[in-house]
Amino acid sequence: MTQPPEPRLLPWSGPEGKPCYLITDNDGGPVSRLADTTESTQLGMGFELLDHARCLLPDAPNGELRYLAERLAECLADVLRVAESRGRRLETCGSAN
Repeated sequence: MTQPPEPRLLPWSGPEGKPCYLITDNDGGPVSRLADTTESTQLGMGFELLDHARCLLPDAPNGELRYLAERLAECLADVLRVAESRGRRLETCGSAN
């Protein structure tokens, strides 16, 4: 008897900021593909913001530093959610073998 698939942590939050999960046995379904695309976009935006921060930091005024810190915190939260989701899926794949 096969076990049901592990719920996938999605790269967005639901109402009230609660985590969203996808429970499916179809890795290539539309929500799964949207989650893959969203994760890729979030990671790409994080890399771009990090590059921008490295250029801005040496001489940035306080107002710009605060704005940059807020955006970096948002990107870090996104990246940590992606890492958690991917880590869970790797654990599931490893335990299936």
